[in-house]
Amino acid sequence: LSPPRRLARYDAACQIAQEIAEKIHERNRYQRNGESSAKLNVGIRSSLQNLREKMDQLKDSLLRAVSTHQITQLEGDRRQNLVDELLTRQKQLQASYENEGTEPDVIRSSLMTGGVKRGVTNPWLLEESEETRGLGFEDLRQQQRRIIEEQDAGLDALSSIISRQKQMGQEIGNELDEQN
Repeated sequence: LSPPRRLARYDAACQIAQEIAEKIHERNRYQRNGESSAKLNVGIRSSLQNLREKMDQLKDSLLRAVSTHQITQLEGDRRQNLVDELLTRQKQLQASYENEGTEPDVIRSSLMTGGVKRGVTNPWLLEESEETRGLGFEDLRQQQRRIIEEQDAGLDALSSIISRQKQMGQEIGNELDEQN
């Protein structure tokens, strides 16, 4: 496939994913208002199938382009990252579609961030952060490992501090018992 055609396929898949997210949001709004959402469910199911087909086409064309050396390995990695992001998006949409009613991702993220963020209504519109932009798949994986190692070290230090405080609390309790 020519680069403009590949890009058009990718853009079409992104557009379908965006439309699915909007339909799921609309379906959930209908359900909260007690309205019927059966027609939307049929449309969402059809769009999800269409998105799966587009994803398969993107993966196949990328595999062919890399295996026939039509593109460089770096470009292949970049495109693979885009396809992986779209695949993650597809899985999230599928899970959101199957979980009718509440929107668990919004609820869960609001719990973790201290409330629903105002102004950001669609998570798919968020841009990639500067620290990860341009990194290859293996670079992202190494960065993720490094972050996890730092978090583990922080948790170990926190565990040590809490253990020390527990021991101090027990000693204070023992001292109070002796004084009483």
